[in-house]
Amino acid sequence: MAILVIAEHDNASLKAATLNTVAAAAKIGGEVHILVAGSGCQVVADQAAKIAGVAKVKLADAAHYGELTAENHAALIVANAAGYSHILAPATSHGKNTLPRVAALLDVAQISEIIAVVDADTFVRPIYAGNALATVKSSDATKVITVRSTGFDAAPADGGNAAIEAVAAAADLGQSKLVGREIAKSERPELTAAKIIVSGGRGMGSGENYHATLEPLADKLGAALGASRAAVDAGFVPNDYQVGQTGKIVAPQLYIAIGISGAIQHLAGMKDSKVIVAINKDPDAPIFQVADYGLVADLFTAVPELVAAL
Repeated sequence: MAILVIAEHDNASLKAATLNTVAAAAKIGGEVHILVAGSGCQVVADQAAKIAGVAKVKLADAAHYGELTAENHAALIVANAAGYSHILAPATSHGKNTLPRVAALLDVAQISEIIAVVDADTFVRPIYAGNALATVKSSDATKVITVRSTGFDAAPADGGNAAIEAVAAAADLGQSKLVGREIAKSERPELTAAKIIVSGGRGMGSGENYHATLEPLADKLGAALGASRAAVDAGFVPNDYQVGQTGKIVAPQLYIAIGISGAIQHLAGMKDSKVIVAINKDPDAPIFQVADYGLVADLFTAVPELVAAL
């Protein structure tokens, strides 16, 4: 039994979610291979070859994989699917866009966002915004699976010495073309990889209050900034700040929720955090039900006091 893991990268470096996906593959059992597709991405293949537990890296380097459009990437995966019992990818935007196409082309059912492996055929995945867990058993010859990175500890990035094998690029389907990409640049840690996250909600009142109140705290802690959907919908911060079921799924060492009531959709995106601290003036806010530490107070008084004490 061999397992194919689809690498998540930007043609320059391997994304951390790939390490979590390799860890999930290791729990299934069998020889783990990684498929790296991109343009000028030899350095990514070199990084993938060093991951502990990886037996082989397949490298497809071609210009039409440079932007990793889902159509071209899915066609490449299907062309290399023979001999693999499982095909895994991180449950990121790219993984969610690509693997359903792979499953359709292979005529199998996809198993989405697994958080645990029972055995080679059986997996656990959250449903109902994480309020229930479904145990799913598949009899498909090829299991196509996306992996929620917060469910698995990352595989060691060093210690492996896998062989790198060049594979032929599939044809450019020409079905889609990237017109442009706007990338938010920040000196803060990336939200999904941060060890500490400071998040604000509707209680911040405005974008000005959000930045003036939370940025000094995030600076002191070296934290990433996040937000609830309510704060994003109100225009306080951009969409890429959103944590929750329709935003980013995070599990940092410390999550500080400020002015966030704790709607079920937000909790689904952060309740796996190791330590949760909540500050809210409403003592009945649902966020306190999942918080390890809760402070019922006016955030505009409590947060500056916390900053001053750090």
